[in-house]
Amino acid sequence: MFRKTTLALLAGASSLIAVPHHAMAIDAAAPAGPAVIYANQGAPQPPMRAAYVQPQRSNMGGGFIEFLFGDAPSSQGYSPQPYQQQPGYYGNRQLPPMDPQQQMLRQQEEAAGDPAQRPFDPRYEKQLVDYSGRESAGTIVVDTPNKFLYLVQGDGRALRYGIGVGRPGFTWAGVKTISAKKEWPAWTPPPEMLARRPDLPRHMEGGPENPLGARAMYLGSSLYRIHGSNEPWTIGTNVSSGCIRMRNEDVIDLYGRVNVGARVVVM
Repeated sequence: MFRKTTLALLAGASSLIAVPHHAMAIDAAAPAGPAVIYANQGAPQPPMRAAYVQPQRSNMGGGFIEFLFGDAPSSQGYSPQPYQQQPGYYGNRQLPPMDPQQQMLRQQEEAAGDPAQRPFDPRYEKQLVDYSGRESAGTIVVDTPNKFLYLVQGDGRALRYGIGVGRPGFTWAGVKTISAKKEWPAWTPPPEMLARRPDLPRHMEGGPENPLGARAMYLGSSLYRIHGSNEPWTIGTNVSSGCIRMRNEDVIDLYGRVNVGARVVVM
């Protein structure tokens, strides 16, 4: 009697349930062919496109019936997806964004390590200044300790330019005259320099990469020159082997203002 009752209950339950209660991902058009209507199902509905629907547990009374018709795993059922961590977490080795002050400090440190990135000091811009010296107009005065070159204008005024000067042991003082002027000069390192720097080229034609820059004014019969530079960040420093170094734009300006025979006083 008990066995017959159990089978009857199972048969009645199976007639009430049209489809298994599994999660469905409706993402394709309905298959072609005649529609099949189950006992408890209305008219066929048009095909739907939807995202995955989270399965919900039905209330089947628990126990043996729940085990048979509940949401037990199957090959077509829902399988949980692995959790994907969002970017920006420490677990992904991505640190939080750096605040603006830290970013600025880092950029300054990087620029300090690369001389070519150093900004030009505005103190060394060309400017008209007062001059109280005794040199006459047209004279060039080189102030080696303070790294300025003055072109005396007369009437107590002078044009002042920033310069780079000799390294320790290569500075000098004296009076010279401009013996020659050249635009985009070629460069032939003297033997004394090649002895110190055998890696230097024996000769280099004039051009933007030439260490003498855009212009050169030769000082008497010496090896010294007032010349341009393709390294403007060196202005205001002790950098040369005795030559007076200027920015290219400044040496071009000075070149056009002085003549061969001009007096040069180096202090």
